[in-house]
Amino acid sequence: MTGLEIARAYFEEHGRPMLERDFPALLPFLAVGLTGSGSECYGYDDEISRDHDFEPGFCIFLPGEETVDRRSAFLLERAYAKLPKEFRGLRREPLLPVGGARRGVLRTGEFFLEKVGAADGALDARQWLLIPEEALAEAVNGDIFLDNFGEVSRIRASLSYYPEDVRRKRLAGQLLLAGQAGQYNYPRCLRRGDTAAAQLAAFEFVRSVLSAIFLLNRRYRPYYKWSFRALGELPRLGELASPLETLISTGNGDRAAEEKTARMEEIADKLCALLAEQGLSGAPGRELEAQAYAVNDGIGDGELRNLHILAGV
Repeated sequence: MTGLEIARAYFEEHGRPMLERDFPALLPFLAVGLTGSGSECYGYDDEISRDHDFEPGFCIFLPGEETVDRRSAFLLERAYAKLPKEFRGLRREPLLPVGGARRGVLRTGEFFLEKVGAADGALDARQWLLIPEEALAEAVNGDIFLDNFGEVSRIRASLSYYPEDVRRKRLAGQLLLAGQAGQYNYPRCLRRGDTAAAQLAAFEFVRSVLSAIFLLNRRYRPYYKWSFRALGELPRLGELASPLETLISTGNGDRAAEEKTARMEEIADKLCALLAEQGLSGAPGRELEAQAYAVNDGIGDGELRNLHILAGV
């Protein structure tokens, strides 16, 4: 079973009965689920990832103190702590101080304040640009099993993805960086014989292309170590996982460099085709820098459009 499946089963077998039995007056104000930090919140957990921060548990979200007071929250925390310590071969361990509480009783506003800097999830354009993409992913990943109050689901819906102008700004920056790294700097570094710099350029190309693909799929890119795993699940350009991996896992000898240069151009072609399909760019050719400026020119908000093209990176 995945961590999400374990969390739901643990809630249904032990959490829900506890809440219905001991806290019926609080139930209208609660939300329960598993979301936030950790591979299990994405469904990416495996045997290796279970060596830390992996246990049967779930999050209970409470609204502010004006709705659920401190004493009620304290009693709920005690009740959660008394739930069975073992479940289907897994054991709940004391939380480590590093990383803070990931399970148990959480205030909704505090959770979203930590993730996105706004307790109610309301962000302006500049805030959208400043928040790390993986933090936004953590704010809306996982699953909510129960939301009687509706606050958690409402905030998650408001954060489900970037406003279109913000998506364009971030996409423009990533396309510009990809073009500079792969189409411009990679071959120049090779001509100088600087293979270390060439490999860094390949890494930068891959990193920016990864981000661009997620943006084109309207899905947040997760923490870097899960990016390739998530890439393979995307409906558009997910097939680029293998060629992108090759770019960062092979050297830069003469034959390899030729193949990598050709592969970068093939990837650029696919990006340009999808940009045109989504009506994001009418720029001709496959030069990613030109595509970047065309995407930026299509931003409706003049203030956002006139920010530096890399403001969203």
